[in-house]
Amino acid sequence: MAFWKPGAARPEPLSLEVDRGAEGGRLVTYNRDENLALAAQRSRLPIFKCRDAILFLVETRATTVLVGQTGCGKTTQVPQYLAEAGWCAGGRMVACTQPRRVAAQTIAARVAEEMGTPLGRDVGYAVRFESVCTPGVTKIVFCTDGVLLRELMDDPLLTKYGVVMVDEAHERSLASDALLGLLKKIQRRRPDLRVVIASATIQAETFAEFFDTRDVPLKPALGPAALAPGARVPSREPGIVSVEGRAHSVAIHYLAKPAPEYVKAAVATALDVHRSEGPGDVLVFLTGEDEIEEACEMLRDAWEEETRAASARRTSGATNALPGTTNERERTRGEPSNASPGIRSRLVVCPLYAGLPPAAQTEAFAPAPRYARKVVVSSNVAETSVTIEGVAYVIDCLFAKKKSYDASRGAESLLVAPVSRAAANQRAGRAGRLRPGKCFRLCTELDFGRLPEQETPEMLRSDLASLVLQLKHLGIDNIVHFEWLSPPPAANMLKAIELLYALGALDDDAKLTSPLGVRLAELPLEPQLGKALLVSDDMGCVSEMLTVAAFTQVTSVWQSSRGRQKALDEARDRFAVAEGDAVTFLNVRAAWERAGGVDGGGKSRAFAEKNMLSRRALVRASDIREQLSKHVSRFGLQPSRSIAPAKDPDPVRRAMASGFFANAATLAPHGGGADGCCFRSVRGGGTLYVHPGSVLFRARPACVVYVSAVNTGKEYMRDVTSVDPEWLPELAPHFYAKRNKSGAEPPPDAAFAF
Repeated sequence: MAFWKPGAARPEPLSLEVDRGAEGGRLVTYNRDENLALAAQRSRLPIFKCRDAILFLVETRATTVLVGQTGCGKTTQVPQYLAEAGWCAGGRMVACTQPRRVAAQTIAARVAEEMGTPLGRDVGYAVRFESVCTPGVTKIVFCTDGVLLRELMDDPLLTKYGVVMVDEAHERSLASDALLGLLKKIQRRRPDLRVVIASATIQAETFAEFFDTRDVPLKPALGPAALAPGARVPSREPGIVSVEGRAHSVAIHYLAKPAPEYVKAAVATALDVHRSEGPGDVLVFLTGEDEIEEACEMLRDAWEEETRAASARRTSGATNALPGTTNERERTRGEPSNASPGIRSRLVVCPLYAGLPPAAQTEAFAPAPRYARKVVVSSNVAETSVTIEGVAYVIDCLFAKKKSYDASRGAESLLVAPVSRAAANQRAGRAGRLRPGKCFRLCTELDFGRLPEQETPEMLRSDLASLVLQLKHLGIDNIVHFEWLSPPPAANMLKAIELLYALGALDDDAKLTSPLGVRLAELPLEPQLGKALLVSDDMGCVSEMLTVAAFTQVTSVWQSSRGRQKALDEARDRFAVAEGDAVTFLNVRAAWERAGGVDGGGKSRAFAEKNMLSRRALVRASDIREQLSKHVSRFGLQPSRSIAPAKDPDPVRRAMASGFFANAATLAPHGGGADGCCFRSVRGGGTLYVHPGSVLFRARPACVVYVSAVNTGKEYMRDVTSVDPEWLPELAPHFYAKRNKSGAEPPPDAAFAF
C-alpha cells in the first residue's frame, strides 16, 4: 500500500530499542520502563503532574471534567489517586465506567497489578452477566455504563460510591447519556457524591454547562447518603482540567489514493508493516466479526504461502547467494522480518471482538511469543481505554458498525458507517501507549478531513424502549422533561412507549405495570426478549426459552465459514428444523449437553469441531443461561420447567411471537432469489431478507418473527422463527387488528392493519 505522511516522501522505519537474543534474533521490548518499579512507571505518566490539581478539583467541586490525550494515564491512574486520597473511606467505592466490557475487564486487571492486589479484591470489574468484586472489600470497580445504570434500580442514590468517573464520555452511548442525566439528579440529593467526566476528545464546555447546577436548590437526602455533620458542600460549578502531552508520539500516514476494498487494503498493509517496519505489534481496526475473521484467515493464508515460498527457495539452492546480492534480496523478500533483512519472525494473528469469550480475548492482550510479531484484528472494542502492550502500529479502516433506528418502521439496524475524527484519533492513540508508534489510515488526507468531528449520540439514533423501561422503574414518569444532554427525537420516544404498552409493560396512564413491567425492567435483556422469556412460564417452556435467550446473546454459535461454506451448511442441516433458529438452538444445546457440555473436555471439543460449532460461544451461552436462570428464579419461575416430554416446538414459537410480535414479516409474492427469501415487514412495509446464517435462509415460511436486523446493503433478519400469522393478533391484541379502522378487510397482500 502506498502511504505518505504530509511533509515526508514516505514513512521511515521507527527507531525503537530492541533486545537481541542469544541467537541473534529480535526480542521486542514492550515497555522500556518495565524494569522500573510500578510506582516509578506511574510517576512518568503525563497525568502524574496534574495529580494534585485533579484531587483539589474533586475535593472542592461536585463535578470535574478531565480532558487528557490518549496514553496520558487518566483511566488507570485517576481512580487510584481517588482511592489514595480517601474517597473509599467508610466502605464506599470509586466507580469508573467504560463503554465496553473488554475495556472494563482489561483495565481492572492492569490497575490490580499496579496496586499489587489480586483481581476481584481491592480492584474488580462488573459487566453484563459477570461480576468480579468482593462486597465490602473492593475499593475500585470498573464497570460498563449499562451495569451502573442497572445498579440504580436497587440503589437509586448510588450510596455505595463516593466518586463516579464516567470515562470515554465522548462516545455518547445511550447508557452513558442516561447515566449522566441521572447523576445530575442524584447530586441534588447527595452533595457528597463526586462526578468525574473524562475523555481525550471530549467537548469540555458542553459537559461543564450541563452539570452547572448553581441555580438549582439542593434536596439533601437522609440516611447513608446524607452529608456528614460539618461537611462542606462543594461548589456546583464544574471544574475543568486539561492534561497536556502523551506518553509517546504517533506518526499519522494516509493513503496516496483511495482503496476500493478496505478489508483487503488492511491485510496488505499489515503484511507490508511486517515485511518492512521495525519491531512492534500491529492493531488493525475493522467493523465486525465477519470482517475480522475473514481478515485473520487472509493474513494466516498469506503468511503461510510466503513461508512455503521462502522454504522452496532455500531448498532450491537460492540460499547460496552472497549477502547483499540481487539473489540475496530476493531470498529475503518472502521472509518478513522486524525491519532487518535476513532476520525472520513469525506472524501471530489474533481476533478481538465483543462476541469472543474472555479466555479468547486474553490471547489478543498476551505478549507475542519470542521472535514473533502479533497482529490483532479488532472491532471498535479496542478503540478506547484499552492498552495492548507491544502495539506500535495501528491500521484503521475508519469504519464501524453503528446503530440506526427508523421510527417510521420501529426498526433498529446495525449499519457500517464512517467513524468520526474523534474516534479515529482514539484509535491512533492505541499505537502510542507504551512506545512511539505509527497509524496508517486507509483513506486520503482529504477524505479524512470530510469525516464528522464527533460521533452522533446514540440517543438520537436508537430504539429507546429499554431505556424508557429503566427510567420508569426509577420513578421517572415524566420522561419528556428528563434532563437530557441531547434530547431524543419525539418520534423515537413515542415508538418506545407504544411498544412497551403493547408488551404490557406500561398501563393506560404510561405507568409501569406490576409484576410484568417491573420484571421486564429488572431482567438484563431487551424488553421483547424479556417478554418472551417471562410468558414461557404460562406456556410451559421456561427451560427452552432460557436456552434461546442465552444463544441470542452471543454473536454466533457457528464457526467462521470462509472457504468451508459447504461443510458449514452440512453441519447446520444436522440440527436445523423448519420452525427456525430458536428451535434449532435447542437441538444444538441438547447435542452439546450429550457430548459433555462445559465439562465435557476433549469430547465436547471434538463434538464442536466436528459440527463446526464455536465451543467458546457455547460456553459463553451456558454461562449466560445460568445467570438468567437465577433472575427468573427470583420471579418465582421454575428454570427446569420444560416441554421435553412432549417435544412440541409450538410453545417456544408462541413465546417468541409473544415477545417479538412487532418484529414480524410476511413472505412477499415472488420473494425468492439469490439473496434468500424476500419478506415484507408488518410495520411500515419495509423489505427484509433472512440472514444467510439462519436455517431459514432458503425456506419460504408464510410468516416469521426475528430478534434483530442488520443492514449490509440489504436489511437482513437474524435469529428468525417461523410463526402462525393467526397467533399475532391473539398474542398482541393492542398491536394488531385484522380489520382497519373502517371495518373493511385489509387488501390480500397486506399482513395486518394496526
